[in-house]
Amino acid sequence: MKKHVEKTDLNEEEIKDYDKEFMKVSFNDIFELVLAANYLHISSLMDLLCQSIADRIKNKSVKAIKKILDITSGYTPEEEAEVRDEHKWAHEGVEFDESLD
Repeated sequence: MKKHVEKTDLNEEEIKDYDKEFMKVSFNDIFELVLAANYLHISSLMDLLCQSIADRIKNKSVKAIKKILDITSGYTPEEEAEVRDEHKWAHEGVEFDESLD
């Protein structure tokens, strides 16, 4: 937080580098930080954390995102296949990453 409080035009690049290094943590750590930032009402940290999560789940498969975000499906496998079939356009031409990092 000190880096952000002392923010000036001269050290903006330094802050970006610091933030990039700071975000090299596990998803679990990021989620814990989200809870803390939300509780403390630190909107700039929330923005950084949420953007980091969004960047890291971009181009992940539905299966990987569900696992990362701990989402359980309310669909049966048949219903899920039907929904996927109805929305084929959302999966065309995209190579999904199955990793959880």
